[in-house]
Amino acid sequence: MTPVDPDTGLLTPGWAGSPAASATGDTAYLQAMLDAEAALTRAQAGLGLAPAEAASAVAEAADADRFDVRSLAERARAGGNPVIPLVADLTKAVGEEYGPYVHRGATSQDILDTATMLVAARTLDLVLADLARAERALARLAADHRDTPMPGRTLTQHAVPTTFGLKAVGWRSLILDARDRIETVRAGLPAQLGGAAGTLAAFTAYGAQDPQAVVAAFARELGLKEPLLPWHTLRTPIADLAGCLAFAAGALGKAAADVLTLARTEIAEVTEGSGGGSSAMPHKANPVRSTLIAAAARRAPQLAATLYGSLVAEDERPAGAWHAEWEPLRDLLRLVGGAARDAAELAEGLRVDAAAMREHLALTHGLIVSERLSAELAPVLGRARAKALLTELAKRAYSQGRPLAELLAQEPELKDVDLDELTDPARYTGSAGALTDRALERR
Repeated sequence: MTPVDPDTGLLTPGWAGSPAASATGDTAYLQAMLDAEAALTRAQAGLGLAPAEAASAVAEAADADRFDVRSLAERARAGGNPVIPLVADLTKAVGEEYGPYVHRGATSQDILDTATMLVAARTLDLVLADLARAERALARLAADHRDTPMPGRTLTQHAVPTTFGLKAVGWRSLILDARDRIETVRAGLPAQLGGAAGTLAAFTAYGAQDPQAVVAAFARELGLKEPLLPWHTLRTPIADLAGCLAFAAGALGKAAADVLTLARTEIAEVTEGSGGGSSAMPHKANPVRSTLIAAAARRAPQLAATLYGSLVAEDERPAGAWHAEWEPLRDLLRLVGGAARDAAELAEGLRVDAAAMREHLALTHGLIVSERLSAELAPVLGRARAKALLTELAKRAYSQGRPLAELLAQEPELKDVDLDELTDPARYTGSAGALTDRALERR
């Protein structure tokens, strides 16, 4: 039987086929490790510590298509990481003359950590592109529905009216918060180079008068930030990735959770533009994009927790803490990459039923504006009388199924009050429009 490719995503439709899937696959990780090895030789060649021909030879050999990723994975078990067999294969591919310059002065963690930063950087760029798509679509929705009234819901029940524009611009605000956090982390992703125990001693042995210059050149070659210190057991970059990715998943999950509620059959205030089908029920158009985003948001905090736990890394290279990072970090990158893709598609295709929203404002027989009536009628009737009257009429509105406005109109004390104005939910959305405008100014 042919072994199954672990990167097909059969049970992970949230990220399968996404740009992030390709950017985080085994081949992508292998290429990132090879890129790190090639950059290391180039950096040393640029400082006169290796022949230029060696840099060219390593760069030419550092092509993932030339290596057997499955063999590397199987042989990684012997040393506990894939860099050890990769260095052996790359050295052989470079050839006898320049092979000794492969991986010179580095340790396995230097290469794998640096490759992880490259994979993260490349994946975050894709995530940012999809977040930009999502926020643009939500900005359009918010502007189009700036004054579309709908029930505000607190603790699952109708509260006071709000607008769909304010809801959509809130989703956009969270996405922009996620973008800002990701951009900050992306800009600070560092290369890793410290040698066997983070002292850079091997580079001195190989003739470097200033080993830190090798680190700087290495980082420049890769487009990563130069680290202040080797961070073999100083795992701030991993923790920063955990934080921004978990936040992004949660930010996207908030919008998905709202859509899942509003898209229920009995509510149907919004629908996904292209709902998914059911294997058993032909009539269904399931909110699949929102479902997959919500699934990612549920998984992300636990993955981030593993990465935060790995901060407790003993000695100059930990046994287990470093190794525990690899899978959850890749899973986080994939989950957020897939969720960002789905969020962009969700926002671009979301359909809003303003008529259903308006209809639902009447479900409580006008009591959705009771807060306003309490405030407006108190000066007319006195606070105690206003409260007692509204309490009595609220009971009658429910028991008799009659609109509150109709019952209020029968009260002689209110004959001079403009009840049409006071009881219209669309006229009690407060500063929702102004808040929406203000939020849309954010770029």
